[in-house]
Amino acid sequence: MILADIKRYLMARKQASLADIAVHFDADPDAVRGMLEHWIRKGRVQKHSVYASCGSSCDKCDPATTEVYSWGGSGEAVQVVPVEFNAGCPGD
Repeated sequence: MILADIKRYLMARKQASLADIAVHFDADPDAVRGMLEHWIRKGRVQKHSVYASCGSSCDKCDPATTEVYSWGGSGEAVQVVPVEFNAGCPGD
């Protein structure tokens, strides 16, 4: 996995959770997060938290599923689509 791979993945999908990216590249979420920081610093990627839309405040959701990254390098606004992850949420 290299930075360009993450770039292509996010450009194709427009947005993805940290967990999705880590699974796609079979990589550790912390390693992926570090690589995403490069694109955030370049102003190409935006980090969003969907924690509030989880539907609960149980604090038991995997942080990798609540971090959503979107590619915004073209200058166009990217609307973050809510991620559904209540299925299996330990707070429910």
